[in-house]
Amino acid sequence: MSNLIIEWKHFDKGGKTCVRCSGTGANLVNTIKELRNELDSKGIKIEFKETKLPENRMSESNEILIGGVILEKLIPNAKTGENNCPSCTDLIGNPANCRCRTISKEKETFEEIPSELIKQAILNKLNSK
Repeated sequence: MSNLIIEWKHFDKGGKTCVRCSGTGANLVNTIKELRNELDSKGIKIEFKETKLPENRMSESNEILIGGVILEKLIPNAKTGENNCPSCTDLIGNPANCRCRTISKEKETFEEIPSELIKQAILNKLNSK
């Protein structure tokens, strides 16, 4: 059996994270649950790792690494961007708007990473082996 390590990085302050990271985390957990039996039957065990980031590493927040590769690199035409994140602004208590990661694919920009993109990235990673 081989392992596929999936790491979710997100800003954490006192056990809380922002709205977009919470959404990504929920989507990731649901996607892993959905794929776990199928992949187990193929001899692939998913290992989930959650990395809570301090404020000085917020630029890495809302990243998903699949087998050590960042999700955006596993999806054709996906790009990383950023926009204001009022939720993180509230968490850190900084009136200067926080700018947090986004993912764009084609003409759509996602603040929380949707399950479809997560699943596509996992399957693309497995198919590239």
